[in-house]
Order: sequence, then structure tokens, then C-alpha cells
Amino acid sequence: MANYIRSFLEIGLDDVGLVGGKTASLGELYSALASQGVTVPNGFAITADAYRDALTQPGVADELHHLLDGLDKRKIKQLATTAAKARAVIYRAMDTAPIREQIAEAYRQLEREAGKGVAVAVRSSATAEDLPTASFAGQHESYLNVRGAKELFEACRRCFASIFTDRAISYRIDNGFDHFKVALSVAVMKMVRSDIGASGVIFTLDTESGFRDVVFVTGCYGLGETIVQGQVDPDEFYVHKPTLAQGFRRVLRRRLGGKQLRMIYGKRGGSHATLTRKVPDAERRKFCISDAEVLNLADFAVRIEAHYSKHAGRPMPMDIEWAKDGADGKLYIIQARPETVASQRSPDVYETYVLKGRGAVVVTGRAVGEKIAAGRTRRIAGARDLSNFKPGEILVAPATSPDWEPIMKIAAGIITDKGGRTCHAAIVARELGIPAVVGATHATEKLKTGTNVTISCAEGDIGSVYQGTVAFDVTRTPVSELKQPRTAIMVNVGTPEMAFRTAMQPQGGVGLARMEFIISEHIGVHPMALLKPGKIASAKAKAAIARLVQGYKTPADFFIERLSEGVGTIAAAFYPKPVIVRLSDFKTNEYASLLGGEAFEPKEENPMLGFRGASRYSHPAYAEGFALECAALRRVREEMGLSNLRIMVPFCRTAEEGKRVIATMAANGLKRGENELEIYVMCEIPNNVIQIDAFSQLFDGFSIGSNDLTQLTLGVDRDSDIVAFDFDERDPGMLEMFRLAVTGAKRNGRHVGICGEAPANYPEIARYLTQLGIDSISVNPSSVFRTMAAVVEAEAGPAKAGV
Repeated sequence: MANYIRSFLEIGLDDVGLVGGKTASLGELYSALASQGVTVPNGFAITADAYRDALTQPGVADELHHLLDGLDKRKIKQLATTAAKARAVIYRAMDTAPIREQIAEAYRQLEREAGKGVAVAVRSSATAEDLPTASFAGQHESYLNVRGAKELFEACRRCFASIFTDRAISYRIDNGFDHFKVALSVAVMKMVRSDIGASGVIFTLDTESGFRDVVFVTGCYGLGETIVQGQVDPDEFYVHKPTLAQGFRRVLRRRLGGKQLRMIYGKRGGSHATLTRKVPDAERRKFCISDAEVLNLADFAVRIEAHYSKHAGRPMPMDIEWAKDGADGKLYIIQARPETVASQRSPDVYETYVLKGRGAVVVTGRAVGEKIAAGRTRRIAGARDLSNFKPGEILVAPATSPDWEPIMKIAAGIITDKGGRTCHAAIVARELGIPAVVGATHATEKLKTGTNVTISCAEGDIGSVYQGTVAFDVTRTPVSELKQPRTAIMVNVGTPEMAFRTAMQPQGGVGLARMEFIISEHIGVHPMALLKPGKIASAKAKAAIARLVQGYKTPADFFIERLSEGVGTIAAAFYPKPVIVRLSDFKTNEYASLLGGEAFEPKEENPMLGFRGASRYSHPAYAEGFALECAALRRVREEMGLSNLRIMVPFCRTAEEGKRVIATMAANGLKRGENELEIYVMCEIPNNVIQIDAFSQLFDGFSIGSNDLTQLTLGVDRDSDIVAFDFDERDPGMLEMFRLAVTGAKRNGRHVGICGEAPANYPEIARYLTQLGIDSISVNPSSVFRTMAAVVEAEAGPAKAGV
């Protein structure tokens, strides 16, 4: 009699043909990585030979050929009927005495190790599964909380039969897999008590951009199926691999998810094996795992990625499932497979989607796919509506399930009420290369069938659904055609959400990271309002601040963590290239618009020339707030290990003011030269140019701010429409300012760059600055390629006297 059972200790990555990719991976994890501290529950496999032998029974293969040959998967109802009949054929064929007896004996062995009636998970594993170019994830069935030999045998039969689910048939047809050359194995694994703990998914890259230097961890309470099914908005964490390897134990960035539901064990088997329960608000307001646990999971993930990469002979980003046992408190890895979407994108072409206009925002959610699409909506409430879906429509639903994949493949985009970036809708959208906005609360209420909308996932983490058809551009730049100039072309970055994506295009680092965006969008509170709440008159503002800082030891900790994680994300994305972050440069009217800000800001007639920039940092009105900024930047450099961060002082009017700022920063733990800290200054006031020798004694470098420098040199309010015609960086007086700034910095041996948009708007300015010998030109990401072209041309041509 054939032996259809293999323990996890007996199998590894070379056994895909015998037990399928998923189970081979579990065996590899259990047998090869336990010595490295990676914990994996024990179990066994029912080999694909059991399935293959079942097909040899009289009439089985013939009946399946009759059902499947010539099947048109586009006919949804016919596909569903055929698939159900094919599953019934396999279910009957798997009911043999040898299979039943061997499964029962293997389960008894597991009971001897783990206790009588041990609960197990039953998971399918296809023999062609998890190849580098295809993933069968979600195509076949899994069963949880299965107890007893009889119930286990039934679950295994249903698992084998799921090789002919609607979605599996459709997927094989689309990807050129012969139905009869793909076999199924089943993995039986001891359940982890994550029903009273937590679980989730780990990727060893950023799922949206494909950025390789981070580990992305998601988590929720209870069993992890709620994440995949899109029923919950999970917690999200990023860990930076290079600094983790150097021993820095800090989470790079986190996001608190809604975690609306918890999946738990049921008291009965079959369809009642698991139940969902609402999570109390108090638990939802907390992260489901601690920072220490996030870092432990990141350690596991890095080890797993290294092991699989070594086996493959090339880098192998991984898609990993984890679970925390609430009974023993331990973290377990319950599945690992190669990531097959973001890691497969071609690095040869850089594709950028940019909106040309705007519309009214209908809903927002988590952005998936970094693309833009427009079309008519089709609201799908359940399986009965699937046959109405037409190619090119935008799918709108509470959530999606694997059975919907045939229509998802013809959708222009996807919008769901629920889910996070590792839910089913997100996974399939990435694989199909279409944009999706998931977790867009009330989308199914606000978007009726037939509504024209535009989905934009090209504006950072937040995906927006705009009313109507909004025009957009798509730019595809072959990277191989780009010539790198000698002059460093850097980028201006305002939002951490765009950092990973931007870091993957050719650039020399960040010439300007704006702190203001992080403070306004990720913090939203005036720093002094956090330190002196008693001065806030508005009860509404006080209540809003109290909600924001809930869960932090002090309000100051909230500010420091949020700011450091925003700045740290940008620094990590470009590590080890230089990242120059500019200290806060709000005007008083902008500061006043932050929560609680009105109590701390004067009303000025001309905020552009008022209490801004360097003048604030040592002033009694803001010195304590500035100390929080310094604490956040110190955390980025010292605790996160991102020593590539440089700090830039804005709007520094005089050398004496510069001395005060340098002293204030040192008093707050940011001492120039210590731990290789470099401090730059914006060259944006005529006095910075006139006194460049004096400023060079205080600062390590200069960044020309062409907007303010032009405004103050030409006496033109850059925000005034009526005199806008006089605002021109190409004016001869401005060109002389540029010349004096560059040559003055060079004379003093200081770095000099420019971070305004003048070189991008006017290629002749880029050429002029290049010929002056400027060290770097920093522009917005969309302007990098054309600026590079202008600079390469300038470096190749003869020097000229002017523009």
C-alpha cells in the first residue's frame, strides 16, 4: 500500500512535486529554521500522490475531461455549475480506506505530541504553487479548528475537492496551467491559539512600491483569516532592514488599524468551526502586538528571506503568515512563500501616474497599486450580482472573496468598504495591476451603480475616489536610457507616504524633506498646545487633542513619536544617501490653524516676513516646542540609527541668529559634528548671500531656496497674482545672486545645492547652475528625469556666461 503521509521533518523545498509549494515551505521552515529561533507548529502532509491515485480510479479522469474540456470561464453561471460537479467527483474519489486510515494514524501521532483532540488547520497546497511568476494563494480551500480523525478526514476530502473551485479553474486557464498537470497536497498543522492572541501577514518588502529595505507587518486580534477576507482594517508596522541588522531596535513607522472583528474558535466543527465577534473599543484603540513583538517578527522574516534567497541563488522577497498564541504568548510562523507581485515588476521602466485635475472626493481609503483608473461603478452585494458585471467597470463592494476573481480580472479598479493592504481585494488588485481603494468606509452607500468615478492611488498611502472622470497622465521612462550627471540630482519630499516609491527612481538623496507636512497631516496639533493645554480656550480643540494623544504616556511623546516616524520613514527610504530635513517653517497663520494653535500665535499683517524660521527656535514663545522637534530628530539619528539625516535651518536672517540656533540645537542634544551631524542653512534671504562667508563659519552647507530668494531680491510677493508677472528666477539680478551664492560657498569649502523648482521649470537655470559648479540640484520627483537631461547636456557643453 502506498504511503501518502510525510511529517514536516521529512519534507523541504525540494519536495514541491510531492507536497506542493505551501507544504514544502512549512517543512523547510520546521526542519531548517528552528535552529535559528523561528518557531513553526508541527504537522504532516498528505502527498499529491493521494490525489493523483484518485484520478486513476475508473471513470474519474474521463468525467473531469467531459466537464472541463472547452469550458468558457467567461460564462459565470456555467463556470459555477461545472466547478461544483467537478468538486463532487474529487470528493467521492478521495473516499478510500487507505487514505482514511493513514490520516487517522498521523492524527493520533500528533495527539500523542500535543494532546487528545488537538485542533488542527487543514490547508491545500498545489504542486505548481508559489512559482516565481504565479501564486495560487487563495485559490483553494482551508479549514480551521478541525478536531478528531473523522472530522479531519472530511476536511481533507473537501480540501482536495477545492482544486476545482471557480476561482482555481479560472486562474489556471488564465495562467496556462493544464488542469490535469496540477495536483493537490494537503497540509495538516497544529492550530496556534491566535483566537485568544493575534495574527497577521508579513512581507519582506513594501507591497505597493516594491521597496526592498523594509519589513511590512500587519496584524489583528484573533485568527488572521479576517485580514485576508478584508473584514478588518489591520494594524500596520514597518521595520527598516539595514538598521535592524546593525542592532537598532525601533519600529520605523506604525498605523493603528480599526480591527473591527476577532475570529475565534467555535464549539462545534464544520461550518461552525470558527466564529466572528466584535472587538471592544478599548482593545481597538491599542495595537494588537507590542513593538518588541513586531521586531521579533521582523527578525524571523529577515532570516526566512535570507534562507530562501540562498536556496534560490537570488534575492527572494517573502510573503509570510504569523500567529501569536494567546495561551503560551509565543509567536509562530504558520506559512511562508515567495512574494510574486511587487518583486516581479520590471526595474527597467519607471512608470508614473499623475492627475491633471481634481474632482469632488466621494470616499477615501487605503491606496493599492500606485495607479489611476476611471470608469463606471458596479455595486456588487453578493455572488448573485456577479453575472451583471461588465468589462472595464469599477467594482464596488463591502469586501471581495476568491470566488469573485473571474470578474475582478475584467475590472478597471476596485473599491471596498472594508479591508487593509493585505486583504483579498488588495492582493488580487496588485496581481492584476489595477488600482484599488480598500477600507473606504461607506463606499457602497455613496457609490451607486453607473456612477462615473476616478480612482487615484498615485498620491501616497491614501487612495481617493473622485466624482466624474478626471484626466491623468502616464509617463513611462526607460531607466536604461537615463544618463547620470556628475552633479547630484536630488528630490524634494514632503510626504513619508511617497518616500519608498520615490527612492526607487534614480536620484542622489533628498535635498529637501519638509517637516511641515508631517506636522500638519500626521500630528495636526500645535506643539505648544501639547505642552501647555491649560492655555487652550476651545473645549472642542481640547477634546480632539485628548483623543489624539490617548495611549501615550505624555502628549509630548505623541508629537515626538509621530514626527520621528515621519522623518525616519523618509531617511530610511533613501538610506544611506543623504536626507536633508528642514526644521519647521510654518508662518504664524499656518501654525495658528493647527489644533490649539490660536492660543500661541500672534496675528501678523505679513506672516511671510514675520515670526518664522530660525527666529522662533530660541524665542520664549516657541523654545519648548522646538525642543520637541529636536527630540524627534535625535530619536531618528540615535535610536533608529538613521545617521544619514542632515538638518537644515530655514529663514535665518543674520549670522547672530544662526549662532543662537546652533547653540539651542546643541542644548537640545543636536550638536554639530557629533555623530557626524551636519547642519545646513537655507540660502533664501539676500543677507545669506551677502554674508555667506560669515554663515559658512556656522553651517556645513547651503541650500538655495529660489522661491523666497527671488521674492526678497525682486521685492515681489510670490503669493500675489497681480504682480506674478514680475516673479522670474531668470532675472539678471537673480542670476547674479545664484552666482554669488555658489561661488561663495565653494570659496569656503561648503556644500551648496538648490531645492527650489526653478531648475525644473527652466532648464536654462539648471544648465547655468551646473556650469557654476553647484553640488546638487533638488527638484520634485516628477521633474527628476527632465532635470537630469538638462544637467547632462550642460556638463557636456562649453561654459557660458549667463542663461
